[in-house]
Amino acid sequence: MPASYAYLGPEGTFTEVALRTLPETATRELVPYVSVQSALDAVRAGDAEAAFVPIENSVEGGITTTLDELVAGEPLMIYREVLLSITFALLVRPGTKLSDVKTVTAHPAAQPQVRNWLKAHLPDAVWESAASNADGARLVQEGRYDAAFAGEFAAARYGLEALVTEIHDAENAQTRFVLVGRPARPAAPSGADKTSVVLWQRDDHPGGLRDLLGEFATRGINLMLLQSRPTGAGIGNYCFCVDAEGHITDRRMAEALMGLKRICLQVRFLGSYPRAGIGPADVRPPLAGTSDQEFMAAADWVARCQDGRF
Repeated sequence: MPASYAYLGPEGTFTEVALRTLPETATRELVPYVSVQSALDAVRAGDAEAAFVPIENSVEGGITTTLDELVAGEPLMIYREVLLSITFALLVRPGTKLSDVKTVTAHPAAQPQVRNWLKAHLPDAVWESAASNADGARLVQEGRYDAAFAGEFAAARYGLEALVTEIHDAENAQTRFVLVGRPARPAAPSGADKTSVVLWQRDDHPGGLRDLLGEFATRGINLMLLQSRPTGAGIGNYCFCVDAEGHITDRRMAEALMGLKRICLQVRFLGSYPRAGIGPADVRPPLAGTSDQEFMAAADWVARCQDGRF
């Protein structure tokens, strides 16, 4: 397989900046793709070793394009995640004034992060979505739009100027990116891990979601993301994307996944991988009765009871 990483391009995206924080990129060819779908399809086709794409931001939550690809496409697995602080600049062609800006563009995920700024400073500007923030900058360079919201670092790449910088409606906004590859054995636990799954209910019934969440709660597993996505089978039919603290090799996580496998129509495992920005020392200790040692002791007790050795 080629030693290359696909990413949401073109050059100059926040995705590229986040990707270059991974040490292994020094030995990989980084190949930009026009969309999240095409980057992930490159992995499925064997044209890239892995793809690096945005999956969540702290303002709007999950990036639906990425989630839907992981839910419905040929199975892939998450191996790494990266958190990147996000602030936008308004990029324009040289000589453009703020009063000249009638049309703006950026990736759809950027709009909720600059909505209030746009309303306050460019209330009459028409918004059009681009495939990525850097692609929006390219379209401004070509004269298609007057301005683009993108990283300030993209200005030089596309011959633009940063008319306004440090644009963000929410302080400390972050986007989470993931490195996605073909399914394989998860990396060994780091002590500060996250497990991602997609869950489909067998049927729609009162307390159905509670039943799913109960498999985590009764084992003391904290959830970090819960987002419903339509299955395409009609109104009211949803699956659930879940991020939970822990690794599949943890006894409590393994038992939770076994419980979900029993009661769900389908469970798709998306990977167990190190959490970004946190180390083992920062992880909360498990609740009483949910440590690996306590699970093993309970299993041993049951075995002894079955043997009449209680």
